[in-house]
Amino acid sequence: MGLVAVLAALAGCAPMDDSGLADGAMAPSVREDRVEYAAPPGMVDSSTVDEVIVSGSRVDGKASGETTPSPRPVPGRRPPPPQSGLLTAGDYDDLLNPRAYARYVESKIQNGEALPFVDTRAAITIAVTDSRGAPISFADVSVSRPNGGPLTLTTVSDGTVVLFPALDRLGRTAEVSIRAPGGGATRRTLAVGTDRRLELNLPGRAAPVGAMDLLLVIDATGSMSDEMNYLKTEIEAIMASLAERHPGLDARIGLIVYRDTGDEYVVRQYPFTANVGALQTQLSKQSANGGGDYPEAMDEAMAAAVAYPWRAEAAKALVLVADAPPHDDRIQATWATTLQARDKRIQIIPVAASGVADKAEFVMRSMAAVTQSRYLFLTDDSGVGNPHAAPEVKCYVVTRLDALLRRVLDGIISGRRIEPSQQEIIRRVGDYDDGVCEPRS
Repeated sequence: MGLVAVLAALAGCAPMDDSGLADGAMAPSVREDRVEYAAPPGMVDSSTVDEVIVSGSRVDGKASGETTPSPRPVPGRRPPPPQSGLLTAGDYDDLLNPRAYARYVESKIQNGEALPFVDTRAAITIAVTDSRGAPISFADVSVSRPNGGPLTLTTVSDGTVVLFPALDRLGRTAEVSIRAPGGGATRRTLAVGTDRRLELNLPGRAAPVGAMDLLLVIDATGSMSDEMNYLKTEIEAIMASLAERHPGLDARIGLIVYRDTGDEYVVRQYPFTANVGALQTQLSKQSANGGGDYPEAMDEAMAAAVAYPWRAEAAKALVLVADAPPHDDRIQATWATTLQARDKRIQIIPVAASGVADKAEFVMRSMAAVTQSRYLFLTDDSGVGNPHAAPEVKCYVVTRLDALLRRVLDGIISGRRIEPSQQEIIRRVGDYDDGVCEPRS
C-alpha cells in the first residue's frame, strides 16, 4: 500500500501486554540540491496498532553510581502548547570528519574506560554502481578475512558499505565479492593499507528503493517529558512529507518506548504497521516517567529493536531518541547489538535530547558512525523545554527538527545527502560545508 493512502487510514486494534587511528578519509555520500521543507519557527518566549509487548516489571534495585542532575526549567520561560515544527536541532556526520572524530575519541578514552568507537580515519568505502553510474542499493558484499569466515554486509541506498579494518579484522588484502539484487556479480582485490575507496560497476540498471521500515525507539523516563510531548506532534507530518517526496513508497513504522529496571516497565513494543495514524495514536498515549539515576535500559530497547521483522527489500531506519546512555555494565552489550544492526543494514539515527552528557554522546555517535548514519541533537534555539547540551563538534547548522528528520530519512531512501535551504537555516556554527568541518587531505 502506498504511504499516501496509508496516512488516511486511522483504524487500529486492541493492544496486548505482555582500535587504532590511521590516516586517510572516506569520500562523502552523494549529495543533492537543497530541498526546502519549511521555514524555521519563530522563537518562543518562555484505536491502536495491532499489539503492544511489555517487558520488565517493577523490582527493587540499586541505582547506578553515575548520576546527573535533572535539567532545571528556564526561569520565566513558559512552554508553548506542543505543535509540529517547534523543536530545533543540528546534526553531525563523523564519517565526513574522520580526523576530528579521531581527536574526539582520543580525548574521551584517556582514562582507559572501555567505550566503543570506530576508526573513521582508516575507513574504506566500497561503492557499487550500475551501467549508468547510479548506485545499486542492497547489493550483497562479501569481504575475505585471514581468520574466520568472510565479512558479509549489504549496501545502503547510496550503493556503499563502509569497512573499518580494525573492527572488521581485515588483513593486508581482501577479496571483495559483489552480488546485486538483480543477479549481476563481480569481484575485486582490495589493498587494505592503501585503498580508501573501491568502486565496482555492474551491468544493468539499478532499481529505485520502493520500501522503508522506520522504527522509533524513545527513552520514556521522566527527564524526557518535553521531547516526548513534541515528538507526538511531529511524526505524522514527517511521514506525510516522505510520502510526497516518494510517491508509492511502501512504508511501515513501529515504536519502542523504554525506561529502566525498577520502573513500571522496561520495554514496550509496538509492531511495524502501515497505519501511521494508529501508530501516532499509540505514541500519543505514552508518558515520560521513572528513571531516577542517569543511565537507562537502552541496551534492552536496542536488543528488542534489532529483533523486529525488518524487510530485506526495504531501507531501514532506527530513530533513537534519548538523553542518557546504557548502564556502564551494559555498554558493551549495547555495542554488540549495534553491530548486529549494521549486519542487518539498519541505519541508527540517534537524536540527543536535553541532559545528554559525555558518555551518552560518545555512545550515540559511535552507533551512528558504524551504521553509516548521522548524530542529531536538539538545540535551545526554539526556547522549548529544558536546556540542551551543546555537542562536541566543530560545525553544524540549526534547523527545525522535523525538517532535519525529513532530510535524513529522505536521504536513507534516496541515497543522497540532502542539505537545508538557506531559508531553513536558523543558525550556523563553525565553517560548515555540506557536513564537512575541515578540509580532508
